[in-house]
Amino acid sequence: MDHQVKNIMIVGVGGQGSLLASKLLGHLLLKKGFDVKVSEVHGMSQRGGSVVTYVRFGEKVYSPIIDQGEADLIVSFELLEAARWLPYLKEGGWIVTNTQMIDPMPVITGAAQYPDQLEKKLAEKARLDALDCLSLAQQAGSAKAVNIVLMGRLSRYFDFSEEDWLQSIEACVPPKFVELNKKAFALGRNYVSA
Repeated sequence: MDHQVKNIMIVGVGGQGSLLASKLLGHLLLKKGFDVKVSEVHGMSQRGGSVVTYVRFGEKVYSPIIDQGEADLIVSFELLEAARWLPYLKEGGWIVTNTQMIDPMPVITGAAQYPDQLEKKLAEKARLDALDCLSLAQQAGSAKAVNIVLMGRLSRYFDFSEEDWLQSIEACVPPKFVELNKKAFALGRNYVSA
């Protein structure tokens, strides 16, 4: 396998905008001349079900699938999803996650409990970049912009200019939401943890 191939997993819960996030990333990478494969794997694609998107890019990418221990980055909309996909992270990889906790069905129905101190546990197992994307999204003007806050955060792990990312936002987002999304992107990108 070509060592130049980078693997990113975007993991979340149905209805959270991971589709737009992967579309945005794919658009940017193609524009930068990479061979890109994006594939989605749905658990239950209903709201509340697990949704995973694999984004692989490099000079030549043959397979769209990422195996355990291969992900350079896991971008997660929610802490429990980050924990669930942790086995896919490679040694030295990063988890970029929203600190929001969304109860999965077993917790809602009382069949299970949401794990304690999940952020701390994740930080012991991987390099963790965690931020409250929901409050940043609300600051930008919409709770729905969590995905773009996360993309802003992810942008710090690439050598592309902020302008490159903003052009992809313009290309992928409906015009009336562009300004809001640019704001959400900037809040994620420039966030400094306390």
